[in-house]
Amino acid sequence: MAVPQVSTPLLLQLGSSSPSLWSLFTLNRPFLYKQKRPYPLLTTMAVHTQGRLPISSLNTHNLVPKREKMELETDAISILNERIRRDHSKREATRPAMDSQEADMYIQLVKQQQQRGLQKLKGDREGKEGGVFSYKVDPYTLRSGDYVVHKKVGVGRFVGIKFDVPRGSTEPIEYVFIEYADGMAKLPVNQAARMLYRYNLPNETKKPRTLSKLSDTSAWERRKTKGKVAIQKMVVDLMELYLHRLKQKRPPYPRSPAMAEFAAQFPYEPTPDQKQAFIDVEKDLTERETPMDRLICGDVGFGKTEVALRAIFCVVAAGKQAMVLAPTIVLAKQHFDVISERFSKDPTIKVGLLSRFQGKAEKDEHLNMIKKGDLDIIVGTHSLLGNRVVYNNLGLLVVDEEQRFGVKQKEKIASFKTSVDVLTLSATPIPRTLYLALTGFRDASLISTPPPERVPIKTRLSAFGKEKVIAAIQYELDRGGQVFYVLPRIKGLEEVMDFLKQSFPDVDIAIAHGKQYSKQLEETMEKFAQGEIKILICTNIVESGLDIQNANTIIIQDVQQFGLAQLYQLRGRVGRADREAYACLFYPDKSLLSNQALERLAALEDCRELGQGFQLAERDMGIRGFGTIFGEQQTGDVGNVGIDLFFEMLFESLSKVEENRVVSVPYQSVQIDININPHLPSEYINYLENPMEIINEAEKAAEKDVWSLMQFTENLRRQYGKEPYSMGILLKKLYVRRMAADLGISRIYASGKMVGMKTNMSKRVFKLMTDSMISDVHRNSLIFEGDQIRAELLLELPREQLLNWIFQCLAELHSSLPALIKY
Repeated sequence: MAVPQVSTPLLLQLGSSSPSLWSLFTLNRPFLYKQKRPYPLLTTMAVHTQGRLPISSLNTHNLVPKREKMELETDAISILNERIRRDHSKREATRPAMDSQEADMYIQLVKQQQQRGLQKLKGDREGKEGGVFSYKVDPYTLRSGDYVVHKKVGVGRFVGIKFDVPRGSTEPIEYVFIEYADGMAKLPVNQAARMLYRYNLPNETKKPRTLSKLSDTSAWERRKTKGKVAIQKMVVDLMELYLHRLKQKRPPYPRSPAMAEFAAQFPYEPTPDQKQAFIDVEKDLTERETPMDRLICGDVGFGKTEVALRAIFCVVAAGKQAMVLAPTIVLAKQHFDVISERFSKDPTIKVGLLSRFQGKAEKDEHLNMIKKGDLDIIVGTHSLLGNRVVYNNLGLLVVDEEQRFGVKQKEKIASFKTSVDVLTLSATPIPRTLYLALTGFRDASLISTPPPERVPIKTRLSAFGKEKVIAAIQYELDRGGQVFYVLPRIKGLEEVMDFLKQSFPDVDIAIAHGKQYSKQLEETMEKFAQGEIKILICTNIVESGLDIQNANTIIIQDVQQFGLAQLYQLRGRVGRADREAYACLFYPDKSLLSNQALERLAALEDCRELGQGFQLAERDMGIRGFGTIFGEQQTGDVGNVGIDLFFEMLFESLSKVEENRVVSVPYQSVQIDININPHLPSEYINYLENPMEIINEAEKAAEKDVWSLMQFTENLRRQYGKEPYSMGILLKKLYVRRMAADLGISRIYASGKMVGMKTNMSKRVFKLMTDSMISDVHRNSLIFEGDQIRAELLLELPREQLLNWIFQCLAELHSSLPALIKY
């Protein structure tokens, strides 16, 4: 007997209630007999039909045969599913649920926060235009051969500035001459000042891939668009992180008279910036209901620690624990000593130090005390982030020099930020930290005024010479001081020791590095701090926090191997007292240095004044890799337009963040007025074992979200293999309806060659979506009119081909959602 086809018109009237779906199958149960031979496409998968597990709970990807996997990977649904999986990051899964009204309130908070941040950190910076910072270049600062970006034309090479007589005039004016791939352009200097940017890249190669063409700016427009979409994605990621933090709540800490008494114990007169930082942190803790996430950016020795101590007191006085995280044991020990002394007047507050130098018994005792709540303040290195450390009632995390921690440790620090108050101290913040501060998605207090008695450090940069080293050390020893001698690696310390022993036979010299035994390192640092050791040969273990008043000369050898932030921090080890200090930076031979190393050194020389760590970090951001800021993927997008234009576009995107918002519509309200009646083969229906349940699951998955629909489809294929063509049509219609709901499209219809989609999206959002589309065919066919997206096709398509076209078109529009706010 021939197996009849089962017609399923009702399956595609997706708005209909489930009973009508099931009536189809109950009427045709005679066809649902068990066949001797399974569905032809699915022979190898028959074993999976025996269980009664719901499709969505399966995860049997490895059981799909290789040939079938290849087939699955090439069809349109699989390509879409792969993209959905890529976009579905952990953040996507944990995005805070909020309604539209609540989202409006939070977006306004973000805007206010951003404006505060920009105003505070930049002041009345030159080039500020309508709230968006200008990174345009002054043409007079360009040198012949420099690469520049013209906002409308693209990347060119600066040739020079010359006088020329404009057409219709007799008076010569200055013109900027720029070389492009297909000719020379000239533009008046005043116009150039409004349109030109320096072309910097986040890596060492300053040369762009190609120069733009004057005769064809379409390639440049595409590059600019790509950068714009990448920026928008970053902004949305930041926004969602920030909204997530704003959703967290904790009761404000109480203000107590004891706080004022604790502050009065500070032996110095605070600088104006320091006073403001005290006020900022106190307000964060005692007036806000959201956890604090503040960056205290102050140069070395400008009093950041005191800001942290007052925050710790506020939290500990309320009965919570505080954790102080330092990158090295040397710095952790110094923090422990300072905190212990500062809190010594209150015997009820217990301070503990946790480090790798402790024995097992001592460490276990500390861990137990932390767990029980017997330790109020815990100081340590990254071991505090380990799984063995269980806090009783953690309220505050203080992170010193976050840039010194590794990626995993930074992620762990980030995980604390949604639940506890976090205070980050840094003289040269990591670019990402700085970037968040600049854009106002994070609060920052800037301490840029030095204590009154501080004298700027004299920086000398020169080729290495033994006689120069000896002269610098001798000068410091003659005035009764001490010297740091820093190398980039442990290898080489002994060699320097031999050289210095010969040069200064009667002087106490010691070596310090992180691989030494704990007792040995502690003793060495203690003796240097007491003044017994006069010259300390060391690695950058001394980079952070050491406060030795009598050490006022630092020699840094092989300076090209250090990062700019490291050099700035190392230089800050000296000049802590009122005596003039010297930083002698030596390189082997300038011809051996990369452009990036030379630029770092030039930046350091420019920042000789006190309090310029913040400006230095901003400059550093333009010099070193962007990978640490935005992730490696965006580095290429920066390369498309250069750093300066990229940043201007970033600020512009941030200032208009609420305009890039898409509002979804309920799934059930989406109408698809395209009449398609595919026929499911009864062999396939028989093979599904319980088709009613499966179709119901499909509908529920589509109603929930696109991630659930993707999981359903993949699990269906894993259990039963690739579906027949008609089932594929049914799945595509579910996907079309789901994607339409996500995009704010409430109706899809066709009339002859025209396809129409009724939508609530704005023209700006539509443009961003179409700009990010890969297919020119879809992009060029779509137009936006009023509340409609229309497409005029070349010919009227058969219904199933039309559904495929709509599926592909919506899939492309849907891929732009990570760049849009979805509340």
